[in-house]
Amino acid sequence: MNFTRWSARLPGTQRRAAARDDRSSVPAARAEYARPEGTPAQPDDAAPGPSGTDTAEGLPGPALDDLSAREILGRLPAPVALLHGPDHRVAYVNDAYEAAFGPRPTGVPAAEAMPELDRLSVLPLLDQVLRSGTPRTVKSRRTTEGGSYTVTCTPIAGEDGVLVYAADVTDHAEAAERLRTSERRHRETAVTLQRSLLPQELEQPDDLRIAATYQPGGTDAAVGGDWYDVITLGAGRTALVIGDVMGRGVRAAAVMGQLRTAVRAYARLDLPPHEVIQLLDVLAAEIDASQIATCVYAVHDPNEGQLVYASAGHLPILVRDEDGTVQRAADPTGPPLGTGGWVHTSGTIALPPGSTAVLYTDGLVERRSEDIDEGVASLARALAGAKGSPQVVCDRLIRSLGVTAEHDDDVAVLVVQHPARTGANAELFHNAALDLLGGIEAAPRARAFATGVLTSWRFPVELRDLGVLATSELVANSLQHGTPPMRLGLRRTDRRLIIEVTDGDDHLPRRRQAEPADEAGRGISIIASIATSWGSRRTPGGGKAVWCEFALPQ
Repeated sequence: MNFTRWSARLPGTQRRAAARDDRSSVPAARAEYARPEGTPAQPDDAAPGPSGTDTAEGLPGPALDDLSAREILGRLPAPVALLHGPDHRVAYVNDAYEAAFGPRPTGVPAAEAMPELDRLSVLPLLDQVLRSGTPRTVKSRRTTEGGSYTVTCTPIAGEDGVLVYAADVTDHAEAAERLRTSERRHRETAVTLQRSLLPQELEQPDDLRIAATYQPGGTDAAVGGDWYDVITLGAGRTALVIGDVMGRGVRAAAVMGQLRTAVRAYARLDLPPHEVIQLLDVLAAEIDASQIATCVYAVHDPNEGQLVYASAGHLPILVRDEDGTVQRAADPTGPPLGTGGWVHTSGTIALPPGSTAVLYTDGLVERRSEDIDEGVASLARALAGAKGSPQVVCDRLIRSLGVTAEHDDDVAVLVVQHPARTGANAELFHNAALDLLGGIEAAPRARAFATGVLTSWRFPVELRDLGVLATSELVANSLQHGTPPMRLGLRRTDRRLIIEVTDGDDHLPRRRQAEPADEAGRGISIIASIATSWGSRRTPGGGKAVWCEFALPQ
């Protein structure tokens, strides 16, 4: 091989014409090294020649133009190899290459003599480099010896050869791996926290069938603050919640956990949806004014056949009717949580028997390449054809919207079905109601009505008697402390008996300890002692509802 010709093509080693014409200075400089000790130097001997360099002793060293390619490559600290011919025979390896990978015989094809090139994925590039005349690089490949290298293959013009240059990036690769490990642990911590804060098992109301799915984003996407919840409110009513905390990582998951806990506490107050959202708005600003969240809080009442909801900047609820028509709830009834200064309102959307409602976060429908309204429209089309159990609908929607394990955002979906019951199943669900008119004489009519209804529903005698007693106490409490209009409602499901009395007064009763001499004040205490649960709430049109429940024997 002609190393002199190759050295002329290496970057930084182009020969200058002036240096070639002035080679006579080089023997003179080298003769200086051979001057016998004690021989005086000429006055101009100490100055370096035009192409020389000073050594540590002040003597001129060899110029770059006077070094051969072998000498230049041999002094490089990085591994270098020269390969020649179509079968890439080894022409030369420098000392750094031998120190890293061991001695390599010349004249032998690289595929046989240099197994490290195969482990570094370099061998397939050699033919490409020769054919195209374009350099190729493989970055940060690990060898069996434990080091990591970035290898560049450069064609040598006119010589049918390839120069292989390996840069040791072991420290950089190890630092990058430590960073990836740290990020992976951080993400695993966030995912664990996120999943632990979500409901481990969804409550299943009597009148609804519910399923939910949470899927964190792929490994390149930090975990967000998506969440959902199902809360039974009593008297057959159910609260449905879904939200999304803007941001990523442990902080977003922690804020999500605080909001979810607060929602459950506010829900127990049995407030209208917009009042719950109003309280959450204040709390979100107190937790972190810079952390914005969206949320939908909806309440289902089986007697009304609709969802009453309030939306704080969240995406609209979708409802699929029994015939496949998809209805879309109105726009959000207020801005995201944490913005403050806004009076939220409630909206309604029908949820009749046979319908399915879907609540979801933006990760399901938002794509960088399209408007989010297009994503919501795609979800509506997928929902129109999605049938089966709530969990099956969840899975189909996620597949239809192209959500995979490597999705770039986390996704939460809550599917709620209001089944249409027929036949024997329908016999387990009944409603009966009586308007309480005529003053105090309404009490005996209410007891007679309850006795007849509970008997027709074939309840055991003991449960029937407890139901009549609870009805009497609730009606008496309403007659004494409430105002017209008054109404008694009885409802049975496959799991419980519900008794509810409404009136026009909005003062909520409370349980108190009656003194032995008191003639009143024991009604609520009696109900609390005989019923499985009881509660009260203000009704939207003004007034209140007081209710109690009895679990049915299974």
